[in-house]
Amino acid sequence: MISVADNHRVLLPVTDTPTLRECISWLVNEFDSDEIPEIHLVYIASWRGTDPRAAAEARRARELLDQSARFVEVDLEDRDMDGSVESAILGQDTRLFGPNQYAGVLQEYATTNEIEEIVLDPQYSPNGKSTLLQPLEFELSRTDLSIREAQVTRPSRRAQLRQDLSGARFAVVFGLALGFYLILGDPTYWFDLVTGVASATIVATVLGRISLDSNPTFPGTVVRILRHIVYVPILLAEIIKSNIAVSRVILSPSLPIEPRLTRMRVRVGSGFPMLTLANSITLTPGTLTVRASDADLYVHTLIPWAREGLFDGSLERWTRFIYYGREAFRVQSPRDRDDCVIFQGPEATEPLPGPLYPVEAQPDGGTQQPMTDATDVATPSTDSVEATTAEETDSSRDPDETLAGNSGTSADQESTDGGDSGQWVSPMWPWWRERRSVRCFWEPWQCS
Repeated sequence: MISVADNHRVLLPVTDTPTLRECISWLVNEFDSDEIPEIHLVYIASWRGTDPRAAAEARRARELLDQSARFVEVDLEDRDMDGSVESAILGQDTRLFGPNQYAGVLQEYATTNEIEEIVLDPQYSPNGKSTLLQPLEFELSRTDLSIREAQVTRPSRRAQLRQDLSGARFAVVFGLALGFYLILGDPTYWFDLVTGVASATIVATVLGRISLDSNPTFPGTVVRILRHIVYVPILLAEIIKSNIAVSRVILSPSLPIEPRLTRMRVRVGSGFPMLTLANSITLTPGTLTVRASDADLYVHTLIPWAREGLFDGSLERWTRFIYYGREAFRVQSPRDRDDCVIFQGPEATEPLPGPLYPVEAQPDGGTQQPMTDATDVATPSTDSVEATTAEETDSSRDPDETLAGNSGTSADQESTDGGDSGQWVSPMWPWWRERRSVRCFWEPWQCS
């Protein structure tokens, strides 16, 4: 029999699996007839409360919890036992990634409700794509919870494969893979047709469950594809405008770039919407998505124009339009929501964050201390300046440098010849770029 604590409380994470009903029956039958169990059913959210479709996802999760609670009540009545059922949705405030974060949420709930026992469905998968039972059990084993796996009949691999091959995800991935293969080949040649079908079948079988975050629907999926088609010329227009802006800066003699690391909290949801937005930002010259963490995008911007356009939220609105419709298009920009942060430069609103990646993923193993401010790099200490000056004085100087110093002409003065004082000009620019008419063409704000 299952070893429950004195308070008879057991935690059961649920998701829509073929073995959920059998798992609940097994759990109820494991209690002694003289016990009064208290079963806690929890659903770990794969969305955030600010996501456009959070309300619909939460409603589906609540329906699954209510159905599971009715299963528990029916099984308790069949055994003529008294008991209670509690249900909750966890993790709506922050997006969770990885088994360690799922285990942390479960442990927090168990500690709050004084639960010491957790039962896992063998087919349990919080993200709804791939089974995470083994890594989740490993993370939970590092806590104080007692873990049990429900003894249920798992679907055979043949049955699971048959279900995957007959699903809508398989059909969509198969069609996309076959179409792409035939575009690269000759659709009228029988060999390309045979090899295309074989390749598409393998791709759809292996990647069908993980390529799409949900089952395709009609007309929802068709409408989403049409919205993607509408978005393509809009993205191309943004890429062209960014190319012109960045090219103008690169060709400018003074090279007026202002590289900054920024963070922008977006409201597009997880999965494909976040992937679409991050890749769109990277495709536009002048911006590069460094990392996506929870609902935050860390973006490196090269010039102020690109940074201002990023904070205006145009790409975010179009991403919301693709996946959630015209109603979701009407949203405030990250600047209006105060959801954007600059980490570097005089306009920095926050210090530079710590390592953006785990310690074990860093080249130096995490031994290098993270920068706390842009001035840590730009402003050397007084001691280091004095030491450097002393070394330069004591060391032997090149005769050519000595002559240049006696003549009163420095390398910095030579580099700014023909330009504004204090601005660096690359020696690679030809002489005609320094003419006033040419400079006024590239930098009209300096000639007004």
